[in-house]
Amino acid sequence: MKFDNIGFIGLGLIGGSSARKIKINNPDARIIATAGHESTITQAYEIGLIENNMILPLGEFDSCDVIFLCAPVTKNIEYLTQLKDIISPSCIITDVGSTKTQIHETVTALGLEHNFIGGHPMTGSEKTGLLNSNAQLLENAYYIITPTAQSDEQDIEDFKAFVSSLGSIALVLGYEEHDHATAAISHLPHMIAYSLVNLIENIDSENETMKKIAAGGFRDVTRIAASSPEMWESICRSNRTQLLSLMDQYEKAFSRLRHLVDAGDSDALMKYFEDSKNYRDSLTLPGTKIRKDYHEIFVDLADEAGGIAMLASLLAFNGISIKNIGIINNREFDEGVLRIEFYDDKALEEAIDVLLERNYTIHRR
Repeated sequence: MKFDNIGFIGLGLIGGSSARKIKINNPDARIIATAGHESTITQAYEIGLIENNMILPLGEFDSCDVIFLCAPVTKNIEYLTQLKDIISPSCIITDVGSTKTQIHETVTALGLEHNFIGGHPMTGSEKTGLLNSNAQLLENAYYIITPTAQSDEQDIEDFKAFVSSLGSIALVLGYEEHDHATAAISHLPHMIAYSLVNLIENIDSENETMKKIAAGGFRDVTRIAASSPEMWESICRSNRTQLLSLMDQYEKAFSRLRHLVDAGDSDALMKYFEDSKNYRDSLTLPGTKIRKDYHEIFVDLADEAGGIAMLASLLAFNGISIKNIGIINNREFDEGVLRIEFYDDKALEEAIDVLLERNYTIHRR
């Protein structure tokens, strides 16, 4: 599979970040793009990211080796239908959507299984658009690949190598397994967060006592409810079956917990909480414990030899102790490739000053 002539349909945060990294890896790559807004294309052309300086009709994508669909899932499906009779027989179409079943079913119905390899970079930000894109956004993030039943094995291997060249970690899954897994670890938690915020809003007093004292656990659990409503409305529609199944399972699990609370069974409650805590602790970085307050930052860091060591040495030279440090592989709704934890707020603030002075990009929750 060649990656010399590349097309992007949609050039926002993910598409723009991918294109930037491709240009760094291969300055001679010919990249063309179209988008919903003329200004996006103008911006991309002015920074030397793409060849065209105006929105292109899809017919111009006929010579592409690879086409990235970076629009919402429903729009990507529309583009697929239009691209069917335009692309060359060897062209590979991929997407970056967070749900896969709907687009794979469309690919099968259109007879495009040989040309399609689904993709989902597990990274992102609450910020959107080309101007917020950066070449390091995909560094060390999981990039899930969902081939079709007719995907060529060599094409899959080539695409995995391409994903690795972006700095990401390739993980091949079936599209149904992908949608079930992401519904469980991402979509369901967002539904819980949204419903909890909605509950508190509806039961709060007129003087908004709950809103005034909201902190700690409530803020931690509901932070993700600040995500884009438009995106989550689209996800609910495109992954409806998997999400409904998991919401039903969650209702049963919550009912079981309610029963334990109602029964006042101390031993059963202790076991329930201990089992949950042990599993949750296994998800954290080595040595990290669940605490109420975190003294942490997230830093964009290029995947270069010695990058982490240089950063750690810089902090040590300035007398700043690090409590924990680690790469974040699933960054779909968090920014920063490197998580650094400190012992207290003083060290945290000093570290921020030092790193900003050296032009590191820092994100805080």
